[in-house]
Amino acid sequence: MSSVSITLPDGSKKEASAGISVADFVKNHIGPGLAKAAVFARLDGQDVDLARTIDADASLQIFTSKNAEALEVARHDAAHIVADAVQQLFPGTQVTIGPVIEDGFYYDFYREKLGKPAPFTPEELEQIEKRANEIIAADLPFKRSEISADEAVALFRAKGEDFKVEIVHDIVAKGAKTLTLYAHGEWTDFCLGPHGPSTGKVGIIKLLSSSGAYWRGDHTKAQLQRIYGISFFDKKGLEAWQKQREEAAKRDHRRLGRELDLFHFHPIAPGAAFWTPRGTVIYQTLSDWMRRLTREDGYMEIKTPLLFNKALWIKSGHWDKYQENMFLVKDSDSGELDYGVKPMNCPSHHVYFSLGKHSYRELPMRFHTQDVLHRNEAAGALGGLTRVRQFAQDDAHIYCREDQIDEEVARFVRLLDRVYNAVGLKYEAKLSTRPEQRLGADELWDRAEGALRKSLESMKVDYELKPGDGAFYGPKIDFVVSDSIGRKWQLGTVQLDYIAAERFDLSYVGEDNKEHRPVVLHRAIFGSFERFIAILIEHYAGDFPAWLAPVQAVVVTVADRQVEYARKVTAELSALGFRVECDERGLSMQKKIREAELAKVPYVLVIGDREVEGNAVAPRRHGGEDLKSMPMSTFLEVLGKDARIP
Repeated sequence: MSSVSITLPDGSKKEASAGISVADFVKNHIGPGLAKAAVFARLDGQDVDLARTIDADASLQIFTSKNAEALEVARHDAAHIVADAVQQLFPGTQVTIGPVIEDGFYYDFYREKLGKPAPFTPEELEQIEKRANEIIAADLPFKRSEISADEAVALFRAKGEDFKVEIVHDIVAKGAKTLTLYAHGEWTDFCLGPHGPSTGKVGIIKLLSSSGAYWRGDHTKAQLQRIYGISFFDKKGLEAWQKQREEAAKRDHRRLGRELDLFHFHPIAPGAAFWTPRGTVIYQTLSDWMRRLTREDGYMEIKTPLLFNKALWIKSGHWDKYQENMFLVKDSDSGELDYGVKPMNCPSHHVYFSLGKHSYRELPMRFHTQDVLHRNEAAGALGGLTRVRQFAQDDAHIYCREDQIDEEVARFVRLLDRVYNAVGLKYEAKLSTRPEQRLGADELWDRAEGALRKSLESMKVDYELKPGDGAFYGPKIDFVVSDSIGRKWQLGTVQLDYIAAERFDLSYVGEDNKEHRPVVLHRAIFGSFERFIAILIEHYAGDFPAWLAPVQAVVVTVADRQVEYARKVTAELSALGFRVECDERGLSMQKKIREAELAKVPYVLVIGDREVEGNAVAPRRHGGEDLKSMPMSTFLEVLGKDARIP
């Protein structure tokens, strides 16, 4: 029997018999411990089940429950298990699709009662969850097989699965000849996989909710019932998630936004925030901070129009690829939808660059903007500040020579590092490479991906490779932050673009006096101000550091006779640029202090007779720490240090 050479992640090679399964190879050539822990494998870059055979020399990587990728596979398994449970409990229910999503999975079902769509009740969800976990306990192996398209149609038609038949026809129309089936027990579905070795590997399933959905997302088609769920490899993981979820509910920026009087929404302007004076302070403080940082880093701030003729959007590709997400405006003469409100700044910055002639000596040119943008998000997708229709970004585009890419990416990462550290957000980098549908030759993509990889490695920044996740015009580095309770948010990005210069005919005069194309870097650190503020509200649970707090100190008196001095303290601090309020309401001192504590004001300054006599204040930090009476000059040093913008 011929043998194969298998290369492991550490570069070592092992010989094995051709045709050996991944599971047997791991057990016999690496160790039974890893074989027992394995969930799936990556064979020559392709994710496969452990039962797949190794028929030629290949690289091999094994994923266990310690890998995030393995949890995604387990949640795919969980979706199949839930579908099985539903059909066991409610015969006649049809299955459609069941993907893994950012925080769990869902599966869509079609079922009727008395000729009408039948939602799942809370009691039914409990039954489904119980049966799903029984299927896990049965430890049924996942078995993969391949059948012809005709056989697949016949199989699902016999099962009465009309939606599956439709999907099969769609796949066949794209040229597929065979389909992959996965079965556990008596339940079968088709999907590309991979799956874990058995249902027992999933661990534990928790169903979260159900809602209505439409087949293919089209309201003219059949109404489906969507079940959302989550799974973990063990009960400990589920309990940690539940605890995090409870904490997240307490920190929900929508609730805190109301309680702290930061912003409001109104049906008359869906997806656009009304910022209160206090919320505007946070917004403007972040805006001014980023303006200062970019100015110090060599950026020039510009403003460009909000409304453009469709000729710009045709040139950029948005008219064809993004029109449904844009707000369109009729031309007053033609009556046609000939204008679009800008959903992003890139095309307008390219036009701005093209308005002048540039020398290689001027590059890099770094343009920063905070213009308002609009995207026509679906009404059902809107949610607080994290998904809006009107927003602004700390957007910038860098036009540079190819030999300047390394330094510009490194410069950006240094700035991003400074910002995220200042607000206590830890981050990790993800390098996304060429997608299947893309513009530009492979040679351009080789250069672009190589440049970003080189920049990360030269800066010693650890990164995760995300094959195929790049933008259609170029590769990118995304930065994912972890907040104070461990949730992850995708925020900053830097995208390398060789295509824009060609599309917009951008050029500069090189040292050889010839025209050359610049390279464009798209970058942002906050992302949108709205979403960044939402993340900060939840990260801090509304307890902002003094430099960002809408009100930095509240002055309260023990008795009315100290009000005149309290006003003097307030005026003196305000004149120095601090955000201070004097609470003169006819309430008790204790109630005023309590309300300031609920409003999460960093400092309450208590004024009594002793403070009036000694030109002093008695500060209390938010959380109850009493700093005792101190001279005003001493408190100015304390507040000045805490309120200093990073």
